[in-house]
Amino acid sequence: MSEIDLVRLNFSPQSLGILNAILALVLFGVALDMKVSDFRGVRSAPRATLIGMLGQFVLLPAVGWGIGMVLKPAPSIALGLILVAACPGGNISNFLTHFARGNTALSITMTSISTLGSLVFTPLNLAFWGSLNPDTARILTAVALDPLDVLVTIVVLLGIPAVLGMSVAHWFPQAAARAHKPFKVLSLLFFGAFVVGALAANWQHFTDYVGRVVLVVFLMNALGLLVGYWSARWAGLPERDRRATSIEVGIQNSGFGLILVFNFFGGIGGMAIVAAWWGIWHILTGLALASWWRRRPPPETAGA
Repeated sequence: MSEIDLVRLNFSPQSLGILNAILALVLFGVALDMKVSDFRGVRSAPRATLIGMLGQFVLLPAVGWGIGMVLKPAPSIALGLILVAACPGGNISNFLTHFARGNTALSITMTSISTLGSLVFTPLNLAFWGSLNPDTARILTAVALDPLDVLVTIVVLLGIPAVLGMSVAHWFPQAAARAHKPFKVLSLLFFGAFVVGALAANWQHFTDYVGRVVLVVFLMNALGLLVGYWSARWAGLPERDRRATSIEVGIQNSGFGLILVFNFFGGIGGMAIVAAWWGIWHILTGLALASWWRRRPPPETAGA
């Protein structure tokens, strides 16, 4: 067992309760802009949606597991990669796809489906891929992780806020439209401030160990973006769909990953630092890739 596996970040039960509440508010704010029509994209673009979900729920977790098996990082770091890969797509993916001249409607569809799909696939992927690596399996055994407990937590933190937000958007569309942007901005500001405060309280641990996760996070993020793009290309999807799929697979909701680390793993160092660094790194790479694509209009829109 590595030194980082023994590190436990400073996080009180009261802080965890506040973090859970903030995440639920963030998801509620996001869901105010989610519509039933977002899910109808499955019917209008079933192949593109299927490719995106395959990359999101199957290929990326496999990549995270593979990096852990090949590079042999500390067990908690290897499990952190699997955990982040098992999380739903990050909400910033929609903005990045739009900025990259990708198919924004497809991105919204995939984000919506991955958010609800995570109710089942996040605990299953964490348990399945984590059990295939003997080192990470020992952590799962030590914490006696029950996928059903993870499912219940995800339903409370993601499912219920998402359903409530979509219900408000459906029954009170004008109020939801007015409230969506300020609510989302404020909730994200609260979330960002909380994460900054948590990092400040554990800054020494972060600076001591972040160097150990830089390479593996870089590899998984890069491979996620590549897997998303090339799986869409091999499926014969147009360039705009490839960009949406690439960003959707490579951008993960690492904030939710942090919630799971503190709820079920006691803030174990390697997992928490992977999730924290991923939250910083995927925004940088996402913005860089979207900016590069923005200067290169897709062939199907170049003449528009």
